[in-house]
Amino acid sequence: MKKIIFVGRSECGKTTLKQALRGEKIHYHKTQYVNHYDVIIDTPGEYAETKTLGAALAMYTFEADVVGLLLSAREPYSLYPPAVTPVANRPVIGIVTQCGRPGADPDMAEEWLRLAGCETVFRVDSKTGEGVWRILEYLREPGDIMPWEKPS
Repeated sequence: MKKIIFVGRSECGKTTLKQALRGEKIHYHKTQYVNHYDVIIDTPGEYAETKTLGAALAMYTFEADVVGLLLSAREPYSLYPPAVTPVANRPVIGIVTQCGRPGADPDMAEEWLRLAGCETVFRVDSKTGEGVWRILEYLREPGDIMPWEKPS
């Protein structure tokens, strides 16, 4: 599988999505430092929210094949400036999280991610699992066997 790094503000659902993608039990866990898992790099929201930590976040993207910009469907604004994705030298996808929560507006979140430059945008609800398999399919490389497939 391609390795992905999750970028987004605190509480946008990065760690919960990591748990859903890995088939783990969903529980709240505050990410305190950059965590490397098999094919996922989970970053603290403070890295995206703080200018001085942004450079460190940019350096961690070099360890991934794909950058995932996460934005909660409940956000009142976007953390990402328009046309920001060209600064990455790898594919950047948008991931709208918390789509099933009260007050969610996934259409607005997707529009903001597209304005940031994401051509591919996924909508997920990590707690119900909705849309999670689409990200797994996107990250899939030839020869990968997915958890729901039987080896032949």
